[in-house]
Amino acid sequence: MLPKFHKQQGHEVSVIASLQTFDSRGKTAYMPYASTYQNEYDIPVTRLDYRKPLRLYRKMKRFVGVYEALSKASPEVLFIHGCQFLDIDKVIRYLKEHPKVKVFVDNHADFSNSATNALSLKLLHGVIWKHCAHRIDPYVTKWYGVLPARVDFLKNIYQLPEEKIELLVMGADDDKVSEALDPSVREEIRERYHVDRDDFLIMTGGKIDMAKQQTILLMEAVNRLERGDVKLIVFGSVIPELKDRVEANCSDRVQYIGWVQSEDSYRYFAAADLVVFPGRHSVFWEQVAGLGVPMICKYWDGTTHVDLGGNVVFLHEDSVDEIYGIISDMILTQGKYEKMKTTAERGKEVFSYNDIARRCLKGS
Repeated sequence: MLPKFHKQQGHEVSVIASLQTFDSRGKTAYMPYASTYQNEYDIPVTRLDYRKPLRLYRKMKRFVGVYEALSKASPEVLFIHGCQFLDIDKVIRYLKEHPKVKVFVDNHADFSNSATNALSLKLLHGVIWKHCAHRIDPYVTKWYGVLPARVDFLKNIYQLPEEKIELLVMGADDDKVSEALDPSVREEIRERYHVDRDDFLIMTGGKIDMAKQQTILLMEAVNRLERGDVKLIVFGSVIPELKDRVEANCSDRVQYIGWVQSEDSYRYFAAADLVVFPGRHSVFWEQVAGLGVPMICKYWDGTTHVDLGGNVVFLHEDSVDEIYGIISDMILTQGKYEKMKTTAERGKEVFSYNDIARRCLKGS
């Protein structure tokens, strides 16, 4: 998203990346070989192969040709997606030779996805990646944590200078938001799944696995509601172990519709009156905030940034009773949902990737 909107804003943009990518179902995959091509936004992308042995350097991130790729791109501004790679020494070599380059680094690591055991915390992050961060820090203008928890990770685990660290939220693609908010999209999605225009539609999306079983609790809660005009649509992948439980909770008001392509998620969320995320954080949270749709989200320390002052209600328990109670209160308390909806409109500005792309280059 950042390269896309930086190009729209008139910058000349290049991307240097590894072979890691995602398949059509959002799972990690790898391209077969190094290449250079123009992506869907007509931005040149250089894909670098890993050094051998792959088993080591896919994890530790040593590549073939980092310095040469940087020399060819000749950047005035360098935005580094994470500091956790050994080839940061090649980047430092380039920066020593080109001291006028402005450097920004973002961080996507926190305790929900990193440092989850003693070895990872003490050695990988506490020594190796911390060392990489401190080596490049003299060249860095700003460190960005993309969640409050990831700001804290930069401060507490890598112990970087606090005055250089800021929150830079992830967001929503403005073009997708504009398309999804066309009233015809809402009508088309609802008609496809037999949801009446006046029904109160709840939507949730994302993979359902052992770490995100709370989606099943949401299905049970909506089924418990004695309101024929409250509907729930669930999309995403389901692991085989949970498939029977998901299917058992489908009803005339609760539908599981399977996998939805990530680029279509905006359209589905925009058709909803309320989006519920009862499990761990995902980038869908920011997308929905950027659409201006009220949410119910699971409370996680360091992920409350989507709350703009009343557009979100947080869940503190993994229970059907709590989900049922919050949805019932929201629907039955006069003016409560309407107030949430008014506050949620602010998200279209705060989580706009067009604006985030501008903000992340301040000082350059």
